[in-house]
Formats: sequence, structure tokens, C-alpha cells
Amino acid sequence: MDFNIFTLGCKVNQYESQVMSELMRNSGFESSRSKDKADITIINTCTVTAVTDAKNRKIIHKARRNNPDGIVVLTGCMPQAFPDRISDFEDCDIVLGNKHRKLLVKAIEEFLTTHQQIINIEEHDNKNAEYEDAVVHNFDGHTRAFVKIEDGCNRFCSYCIIPYARGRVRSKKPADLKQEAEILARKGYKEIVLVGINLSVYGQGEDFNLADAVDIVCAIDGVDRVRLGSFEPELMYDDLIKRFSKQKKFCPQFHLSLQSGCNETLKRMRRDYNQAEYLEIVKSLRRNFKNPSITTDVMVGFAGETDEEFSESLDFVKKVGFSKVHVFPYSRRNGTLADKLDNHIDPQIKDKRSKIMIEECEKLRHEFLGSQVGLVEPVLVERLRNKEYYEGYTMNYTPLRIVSDKELTGQVVNVKITKACSDYCEGVLV
Repeated sequence: MDFNIFTLGCKVNQYESQVMSELMRNSGFESSRSKDKADITIINTCTVTAVTDAKNRKIIHKARRNNPDGIVVLTGCMPQAFPDRISDFEDCDIVLGNKHRKLLVKAIEEFLTTHQQIINIEEHDNKNAEYEDAVVHNFDGHTRAFVKIEDGCNRFCSYCIIPYARGRVRSKKPADLKQEAEILARKGYKEIVLVGINLSVYGQGEDFNLADAVDIVCAIDGVDRVRLGSFEPELMYDDLIKRFSKQKKFCPQFHLSLQSGCNETLKRMRRDYNQAEYLEIVKSLRRNFKNPSITTDVMVGFAGETDEEFSESLDFVKKVGFSKVHVFPYSRRNGTLADKLDNHIDPQIKDKRSKIMIEECEKLRHEFLGSQVGLVEPVLVERLRNKEYYEGYTMNYTPLRIVSDKELTGQVVNVKITKACSDYCEGVLV
């Protein structure tokens, strides 16, 4: 029997889909040659916004429509966060929460015998939470490999459902991280990206931290680059940043979550920092690294956001001078504190503010890309696109297009950046 896996959401979900893919293949199942049809379709969901839930449902319905006699498996954050939303499960034969990925094959075998719907969603044990014992040995279709080192979140921001979907903070042991990274290095992965739900608190309650994780992977032969996934301002102290900067393999790209540049909005979001504290982290990153890129997420139209608060957020974003910003309108989530707040913003106002924020952030993006022209940077080449040019990324994650007759895929090559375009740069081999 063959299978497909559809993954929505963050790099953590991508890692977990790889875990499930290896479980399936190790049990004798094969990857489908068709993107739409398979004996088994596994949908690994995200539930960060109501819009994401709509995408989940669309993929579920499409999977059932394309595979009327196939097995549809639903897993990930959506069923874990909303186990009682039975209507979402109607087209699914197997529904597993985030705690039961390892039961995937067993559940499929049971369904093949009984043909009875299986729903197995267990609440997180937040008092005795243990880190999931999972290892990937490859990363299908990727030049770089993601390694999940942290799961869960203790923050409970007022708009966020993720602590309910992921449980409390828990971390991969350093010895396990070292072993997994060594496996991936032997497979030829030159870049490893450390990811987590709240990556900044890696090691919370333990005797290790995020800098220890970086040091461990940087010390592994065969790994040329170590990068961090998205992280929160939480615990990003100057001494931690200085430790990052001592590692030559460490990539100076920092996706530092902001959400809003207005202090009053941040309070209503229950974010544990203000403008001044966030800006100090940015200054520390720029003090300690040459040519870093600092990217972020910004939400507009949060409940109660006035015109003045939006303007304050916009001004702060421009003051920081981000390299790239993901802008998105606030989406109400059942089960969160923010859903119960007053003064929710009209969708047309949110749309207008989104367009204004995006326009200003595109200017920042163009300024950053222009600042890279003339530099010579090592680029990890990922793919040949349309047989015309290679695509790759610098250490600070500037996207590069390179024209060359040589085979470059998977190699790290030195490139002189010659031109800045809309959302990428062009360069030539040195």
C-alpha cells in the first residue's frame, strides 16, 4: 500500500511529518507516486488560526474526494486542540492527537481489520510531560534538515490556542540531539535548522539551554551551518547571543517574533515584553553579528487596536528595520482569552491596515536586499529551477539566483551578489 502526507503549518510539523513518513516506510508502506491519490492519506494539521482550520478542512474533503476507498488519517494540532469538534472528523477514518504519532501504523492495521473509525486523542499530561522520543534519519526533498529540539509552550498569549494543542514546555536531551545531528550529517546534510514551538526556552527546568544546543551541532563534522527556526524574545539575553556569535557555523538569521509594535496591544496580547526590551535584543544581535538579517511576524487588527495603536506598531516596525516581515490579520480563535475581548475590528479595517503594513514592509525588504549587493557570500544551493538558474541561500538567508553550467545542487559555493530584485538577489560564482 502507498501513502501521501500533507503537512500544514510550521517547521515543527514538517519534522513530525518526516517522523511519520519514516514510520510508514519502515513498516513496509511506500510513498505514492501521485500527489493526489494514495491508499492512505495522512493530513498533519496546523491550527494557529481559523483560516488554517479552513485549509485543513479543504484538504480533508479533497483527500476523501480523490480517494473514496482510501484511508484518510487526521493528526496534528487541530484534533488535539479541538477534540470535540466531531464534524471535522466525518471524512476521516483515523484521528490521532499529537501524543499518538507512534501509534500511526498500529491504527492503520487495526482499521484494515475492523473498518471502524478510530479516534485517539489524549490530553497532554502537563505535570509529567516527557519529550517525544523521535528521530529522523533523512529529510525527504530538502537540502537542509530540521531537527525538533523543543515542544510545548507555557506562555498562553491571549490570542493563541497552541498551548492547548502542544502542552507544556519539554526539551530533547543534548545527547539525543547530538546523535540525531550526527545521523543527518552522515547523510550529507550540510545545514541543520533547530526548531521548536517555543525555541527560546529550550532546556527550561534543565541544566542546558539553546546555546548548548547550537554548540553541540556546530561541533559535528560535516555540518557546515546551524540555523535557528522562529523564536520568541523570551530569555534572549545578551550573554546567550554572545555565545551564538562565537560559532563560525552559526547562521546570523533571526526570526524574532514581534506580533505588535505597540505596547498597549502587547499587553492585551499577554506578551511578556515591550518595545524597549524587544529593541534591546535587536541591538544585541546587530552588535554581535556582522550583516545579520532580522525577520518577524506582525499581526494587525487585534481586538481593540485603535488607529493610534496601529500607527505606533507601524512606526516601530520601520524603526527596527526588519529584513522581512510576515504580516497577517488577527483571526479569532474559540477557546482563547482574546476571543472574549470587546471591540473586535471590522474585517475591512483589518484589510486596510494589512495593506498599509505590507507596503511599508516591502520597502524594508527592498532596502535590505539592496544592502547585500556587492557582498561575496557562501551560498547553500538548494535546487535547479526550470533548468535556468540555481536557487540557494546565504548564511543570513538572503535568497540567491545563480546561473551556472556546473552542477551545484547541495553544494556550498561562494557567490558575489550583483543585483537586488523584488524578493531575491542575483549573483555570480566567484
